[in-house]
Amino acid sequence: MPRSAFVMRATLAAAAFAAAVLTAPQAVAADRPEVAFSATADATTRALAQADPQATAAAATVCGTGYALSKAIPLPVGTDPGLRLATLFSYTNGGKGCAIMDNNVGVSRYMSLKVCKVDGTGCDSDTGNFTQYAGPVYVSSIACAKVTAKMGTSSSNLSINYSSDYVFPCG
Repeated sequence: MPRSAFVMRATLAAAAFAAAVLTAPQAVAADRPEVAFSATADATTRALAQADPQATAAAATVCGTGYALSKAIPLPVGTDPGLRLATLFSYTNGGKGCAIMDNNVGVSRYMSLKVCKVDGTGCDSDTGNFTQYAGPVYVSSIACAKVTAKMGTSSSNLSINYSSDYVFPCG
């Protein structure tokens, strides 16, 4: 092999090796996404996030930067987390809130997610047929913001019809 061909191959091999080494830490970090928790996150929320950190981190990025996981609720309520149809995630960023309802069945379903300030004003909603998630929906004041989450084969055939004033912190 001529010397110039050898030098060229060695240079390409070194460049490929350097590229692999430089990108490896990023690939490893992508396999274990970090989820920021709010101070109000309970043990159930932390357990659900640790069981599926990629879905939890992905939902947080949908809300935007600076949001921390406040609550994760398996739906329907009372369902074993492994058998849930959906997961309602609430994220906080200062006094603002964001909610996402993750579709855990893997096929398109009618989904409706709505969040309002405690006085019933300032509502944001997302409704339609979704295979991944409904939302994000935002609220500018999280104190006891009311959240309504619905899911089913249609708006008249619901398997989830959830409403709570305690998805976001009240204090």
